[in-house]
Amino acid sequence: MNATNRRQFLGLLGAAGFSAAVPSSAFGLYAAPVQESFTFLFYTDAHLQPELNGLVGTDMAFKKGRTIKADFAINGGDHVFDALGVPKQRALQLFDLYDKTEQDLGLKLYHTVGNHDVCGVYPASGMAEDDPLYGKKLFEQRFGKTYYSFDHKGYHFVVLDSVGITNDRSYEGRVDAEQLKWLAGDLAGVPAGTPIVVVAHIPLVTAYLAYMPEMPVPPPHHSLSVANANEVLALLDGHNVIGVLQGHTHVNETVTWKGVPYVTCGAVCGNWWHGTHLGTPEGFTVVTLAGGKMTTRYETYGFKSVAPQNT
Repeated sequence: MNATNRRQFLGLLGAAGFSAAVPSSAFGLYAAPVQESFTFLFYTDAHLQPELNGLVGTDMAFKKGRTIKADFAINGGDHVFDALGVPKQRALQLFDLYDKTEQDLGLKLYHTVGNHDVCGVYPASGMAEDDPLYGKKLFEQRFGKTYYSFDHKGYHFVVLDSVGITNDRSYEGRVDAEQLKWLAGDLAGVPAGTPIVVVAHIPLVTAYLAYMPEMPVPPPHHSLSVANANEVLALLDGHNVIGVLQGHTHVNETVTWKGVPYVTCGAVCGNWWHGTHLGTPEGFTVVTLAGGKMTTRYETYGFKSVAPQNT
């Protein structure tokens, strides 16, 4: 049984609640695959929109990516701005524009759902909850599953859905119970020692609140990081996680916890197409995996805001 089929088999067992029947000692019988070095691109928070030259800027970022030798790219979420609170026709227009613009990257691109990619959740959108595109359904129609995993050159990638829709038609950072069960099963099928890279839009670990300006009114929901991150981290503990890539806060930040770098990456749109956000300009991240380790560097692409409001 190869590694992929074994992981799918054990994932099914885990999802059915039978993973405990497989002795943990059995996992060690499967050697980790041999790793090959490679580079990929991490784009997050494009917030593509026709206003403020957001469409032009996203296209510039993708064209800059074409000049870098990379095996593929991952979009860390918030592809568009904004699907949460606009009429359905506007959301469809934005997704159509994104689809066309992505072609200029010229690479296989994996997608992560961001909070602004969730359709019609705010009541201001006028969309009914039973609309066939409501919530994450439009994202799934365009890009596929909101959480999944894949393997590349001996490395295992886990892409999480960290956006929880609340009962009052808003959002929070949360990985739901069904996804946690899936994650346990997926990780159970990864051969011991395999290097793992995790991707989440809303950060699992961040120091953002420590240096952002104090909010005069506390937000109604836990929206800047994942509220139940402790449950996710408990599942990752004991596996060879070499790095976590995150977005959402539009800053460059690395927090190392228990030896794992949690890398929050700057936004393609910077300060929502208004310049720099807390010192981080518009850009994307180049990620290199070599020798079972992850390194990153940030690339700007020459965008100049037409309405700068640098922070």
